[in-house]
Amino acid sequence: MKSSKSKKSRGRSSPGSGRGFRVADQIQKDIAQLLRLELKDPRVGFVTVTEVEVSSDLSHAWVYYSVLPDSPEQKERTEKGLSNAKGFLRTRLGKLLGIYSAPELHFVFDDSIAQGAHLSRLIDLANNGEESVAPLSDATKA
Repeated sequence: MKSSKSKKSRGRSSPGSGRGFRVADQIQKDIAQLLRLELKDPRVGFVTVTEVEVSSDLSHAWVYYSVLPDSPEQKERTEKGLSNAKGFLRTRLGKLLGIYSAPELHFVFDDSIAQGAHLSRLIDLANNGEESVAPLSDATKA
């Protein structure tokens, strides 16, 4: 898979050409724009597309996203809204990309922002000499 960010891999293989990276970057920009400007589903609130990975044949795209507020209820509503909007987003994406076949979209919740905020709180507490901190909740880990 090609990733829009070369810093990490989520377990997908990465073939040699740069086309997959360029397509993943463009998909990330286009999906973010479609979510912000065209998708009218009230279940999909503040969504940030954090990363996109595509298969080597460009037939699948994994769209990693985070939501605000970071609550289990909002996460579930957004997940259902994105699932229902897959067809619309894929059709619009195909027109925007101008490629023969738009990739099948797979939306994956990305909790790295919540994990980063939790680690930042731990570091701040350690620097201030405090000993106890609430663990990262299961709702934000899921």
